[in-house]
Amino acid sequence: MTRGRSFRDENVKSVFETYGQETGDRLLVLRELIFEAAEGIDDVGELVETLKWGQPAYLPAKPRTGTTIRIAALKDPRRGAAMYVHCQTTLVDDFKELYPGTFTFEGNRALVFEDGAEVPRDALKHCIGLALTYHLKGRRG
Repeated sequence: MTRGRSFRDENVKSVFETYGQETGDRLLVLRELIFEAAEGIDDVGELVETLKWGQPAYLPAKPRTGTTIRIAALKDPRRGAAMYVHCQTTLVDDFKELYPGTFTFEGNRALVFEDGAEVPRDALKHCIGLALTYHLKGRRG
């Protein structure tokens, strides 16, 4: 389960080890895309990897840059995984406008990735970038 990038937090690694193979692999793909997206944006800088509400969470170390992204198995882990953003942001509405028909959404807080379905990598990395720079949006004018 620890293929690819090493974990920055042992507690996060422990959570990943509790998932079944298919869901765990899906979450590792989402995790890697978060790091890849962050590396491609100068304003983001270093990411913090931690747990929030018992779920792996990622946010820029630099304050007031972006909002936290959480990833987790769905309540029925046989269905897949989700990427969550703060529900009081406009992010999910923005994602819906930018990528209609590309993602499955859960309310105003999540993108859902069913097991076995292809992850739209480029679109997802763009959405991750928007989340990781969310608080900069107003400052750029």
